[in-house]
Amino acid sequence: MNALLSSSTSLCNSHILKLTSKPTSFRLSLPCNTNTTQCLGRDSLTLRIRASNNANEVDTQIAKEDRATETSNQVSSSSSAAPPAIDRDLKKVVQKTAATFAPRASTATKNPAVPGTTLYTVFEVQGYVCMLLGGALSFNLIFPSNDPDIWRLMGMWSIWMFTIPSLRARDCSKNEKEALNYLFLLVPLLNVTIPFFWKSFALVWSADTIAFFGMYAWKLGWLQKTE
Repeated sequence: MNALLSSSTSLCNSHILKLTSKPTSFRLSLPCNTNTTQCLGRDSLTLRIRASNNANEVDTQIAKEDRATETSNQVSSSSSAAPPAIDRDLKKVVQKTAATFAPRASTATKNPAVPGTTLYTVFEVQGYVCMLLGGALSFNLIFPSNDPDIWRLMGMWSIWMFTIPSLRARDCSKNEKEALNYLFLLVPLLNVTIPFFWKSFALVWSADTIAFFGMYAWKLGWLQKTE
């Protein structure tokens, strides 16, 4: 009995050794499909097309922004160039009107009232003295009266009738002449408009004086900061 068991055991062991001695190999194979390769190719081509389209969109957007910037610059330059053009046209109109109606020399000779001469000083003093006398008449300090009279009316119009013509008679600078030309047209507008709202000789004279010095400050650059 023992001999049979030992022989069967040896046979089993010999079979096991034979099985283990044979090399075992496993092969992992993936099916190669041409459709998959074509799909991958199409996907990569689609990605490239999308990338190129995105790049084109970015370029187009940048070009639009550049055109918008150029348009805004042109608009700003045209808007900045508009005020000087309006100012130049206004100067021409004022100069032409003042040259037509304002007092001027009867001859074409050179103006003798140049700076430094006695005539220049006489015209300048005369203009500012008339302004002060007009203020005294407007405020009813000279020839006082309870009713409106010719003296107070002359005081109200003194800047336009005496001060501006006296100062324009000098050989003054270009900016001062422009200021006087503007005042020659502005003062009558103030003298006619203000009495509709407030009937006061003193108020009209005060408005004319403020306009006078305000125009001088604008045209002669009194308020500009010196560097």
